[in-house]
Amino acid sequence: MVSRSKRRFADVPAGADNPLNYAVTQRDQSTLDMVSEAIAHKQTLLAYQPVMRASDQTKVGFYEGLIRVLDATGRVIPARNFMPTIETTELGREIDVLALRMGLQALQANPNLRLSINMSARSIGYGAWNKLLHRHLRQDATVGDRLILEITESSAMLVPELVVDFMDELQPHGVCFALDDFGAGYTAIRYFKDFFFDILKIDGQFIRNVKHNPDNRVITAALISIAQQFDMLTVAESVENSADAALLTQMGVDCLQGYHFGAPTIQPDWLRSNKARAG
Repeated sequence: MVSRSKRRFADVPAGADNPLNYAVTQRDQSTLDMVSEAIAHKQTLLAYQPVMRASDQTKVGFYEGLIRVLDATGRVIPARNFMPTIETTELGREIDVLALRMGLQALQANPNLRLSINMSARSIGYGAWNKLLHRHLRQDATVGDRLILEITESSAMLVPELVVDFMDELQPHGVCFALDDFGAGYTAIRYFKDFFFDILKIDGQFIRNVKHNPDNRVITAALISIAQQFDMLTVAESVENSADAALLTQMGVDCLQGYHFGAPTIQPDWLRSNKARAG
């Protein structure tokens, strides 16, 4: 008699090492299909989250534009649910192009807006992404001064020399660079003197509950010290309460970002104000 467990996985395709690998493969394929459909049907958008000045927490330093896709049911899917799967694929590059296009359009439409857009180091050599960026920089001289490109620590370390050359090329146009999720990866400190990132964003795992977690306080203090040594502005990610915000300000963080100040939204204050004036 064939056991129930054997019958359950009898239809697993040849080459699947085990049922778990098969399930993961199916999940990843479902994610790829969802993103591909969203791109094909122009079901992508940016959600904006404010990054507040620590010195005056009523004032926005800049906004981060976060890519979102809509699934077949119309649900808004955040990047964390699909980017790890598509990061190394052509879809990852297409998503980077879409995020950049929407961000640049927002900058052109709002002269007082300062905006950060996420990108992968893999997109540096992607023709469509580069052409789009340089076309907008030529069309509007103010865009570069208001654009921040965020590269995750892990992505930057894939091709550090290429990132350095890219930064050297764009910084004369006024473009700023942020090292995102700092502390989550394994950046070689020796690259800091070459990278010249303008902003260092401290990974949220060290920020959450920092007020009551002495280990997080020690690590955060060390990361702030590194940023100060290399003359970088610091942003604390995932700030979720006033106690953590107050402590981080006392520790010397320059900017604060997180749900305590506002969730990512497709209808930020400045966009609602524009629509009200237009009406």
